[in-house]
Amino acid sequence: MKVAAYVAALGAVLAAATGVGAAVGPLDEPAPPAHAAGHAAGNATGHATGHAAAEPVRAPAPGGLAVAQDGYALRLAQRALPAGEGVPLAFRLEGPDGRAVTAYDERHERDLHLVAVRRDLTGFQHVHPRLGADGTWSVPLDLTPGAWRVVVDTAPRGYDGSLVLGADLLVPGDHEPEPLPAPATAATADGYEVTLDGGLVPGEPSTLAFTVTRDGRPVTDLQPYLGAYGHLVALRDGDVGYLHVHPEGEPGDGTTEPGPRVAFTATAPSPGDYRLFLDLRHGGTVRTVAFTVRAGEPAGDPAADPADPADPAGAPRTDHPADHPADHDH
Repeated sequence: MKVAAYVAALGAVLAAATGVGAAVGPLDEPAPPAHAAGHAAGNATGHATGHAAAEPVRAPAPGGLAVAQDGYALRLAQRALPAGEGVPLAFRLEGPDGRAVTAYDERHERDLHLVAVRRDLTGFQHVHPRLGADGTWSVPLDLTPGAWRVVVDTAPRGYDGSLVLGADLLVPGDHEPEPLPAPATAATADGYEVTLDGGLVPGEPSTLAFTVTRDGRPVTDLQPYLGAYGHLVALRDGDVGYLHVHPEGEPGDGTTEPGPRVAFTATAPSPGDYRLFLDLRHGGTVRTVAFTVRAGEPAGDPAADPADPADPAGAPRTDHPADHPADHDH
């Protein structure tokens, strides 16, 4: 009798535990996604409500957040470099076979684009490294103390599309992160004023149109740079996510004018702040203007966002003609 009573009591305990487990769910498994929960709720009430609402449109994930993708990996020769001007950076792109990639398909007139920026989105540099015979890329950078992000945008030979990878770079020394400039619709650089029309809508393709003037006059003779009349890099504040940006039109297509308007299409994957860096070529020189845009909100006030702050090391730049003449003779 005692054994029978014990077995009955044990069965009751196990049944209760099973009920609790079913209610709570496995502790080592993530909760089902929101849409899955929606389907479950609909079925539980006997109504097929899971498909009543349209699935939200998902924007392309930003690039540059991973150091490896599809078997390719970005390998910096050094993960820490000293502060200074013209500090050499070396790196390799390793393929699925573990060897350095030496053959690339050209994208935007270059085999590889490199963006270096501090994690507070200052010190922006858009440069084009040189490739050695052994597959090692090298380029000089102007570095200030702080945490940096190095992003490469390239296409190994035979790769479908663009490959965007990123890696952290530490520059030792005392530093204080700088606050992100407030959203604005105007920016200046070297006597040029650029105004922005349009904003970013999370999850939707958005048009960003820029108008370029100098001394109050429209600039109508912009020169092609990287296959367009301007090149735009968009970075997400917080993780330096690299957005996919496409120019509207190209030189020689019969419809795209060389200024004063330069337009691009970009899709913000999430609400929040983004920093835009626009490269423009005029008079044989490439200049960069920067904007802050808040996705999901109207454009900011027209107060100009200067591209050349008091600290010149923090000013955005592209390749210097003296360093990379081939990058400026197209």
